[in-house]
Amino acid sequence: QLWYHLPPCDTFELLAHVYDIPKPVYCDRLNMLVDRFELGEFMRTPVRKLSLGQRMRCEIAASLLHGPRVLFLDEPTIGLDVVAKRAIRELIRQMNREEGVTVFLTSHDVGDMEELCRRVMIISHGELILDTSVSALRRDYLRFKIVRVRLADAIDRFEMRGVTVAKHKQTNLKLSVDTDVASIDDVLTELMRHARIADITIADPPTEQVIADIYGRGASEALGGR
Repeated sequence: QLWYHLPPCDTFELLAHVYDIPKPVYCDRLNMLVDRFELGEFMRTPVRKLSLGQRMRCEIAASLLHGPRVLFLDEPTIGLDVVAKRAIRELIRQMNREEGVTVFLTSHDVGDMEELCRRVMIISHGELILDTSVSALRRDYLRFKIVRVRLADAIDRFEMRGVTVAKHKQTNLKLSVDTDVASIDDVLTELMRHARIADITIADPPTEQVIADIYGRGASEALGGR
């Protein structure tokens, strides 16, 4: 909604008229947003000369100018570097926490979902296949476990149904275990048949992998598992 050849301050002034914001309210609101989003140094710089991160901060500030109760954000961190992403996410969290703004976030970046959302909806080919909390997503759909093992003695190879050896170097193994096929207890028992276990860690896969697995199962199975 920013005018490409105009500075952000002109767009904000126009939006104040569009939303019919009283002048005193507009000035107070604008000063707060400029301060919170750190826009002061480029408020009078044409948008075409701003970096992607600067433009995104201005876009979100413009969306908040009239004090909405609901905010729709479409890929707010796309194309941003790690530092800019962190800044945008913190600003969104802050507005949600301090002003009670409900945020609907559309993103292909799982990091956005993990850091910002309490609830997630997954859409595949235009169909809603999952609607749940982020914590329930990880709890209910974690089919695979990542098992890292350090053995007391080296083994030539390890094979077991439901287990994929992702990495094997001398006494160190990284296994991906499909718990629908093989339980962790069974995997450890089989490992101990080959060698003594010196150390072991068991972890969940990244959320991105969990979501990819849900897509892979297909809409009907995901809906049936809710």
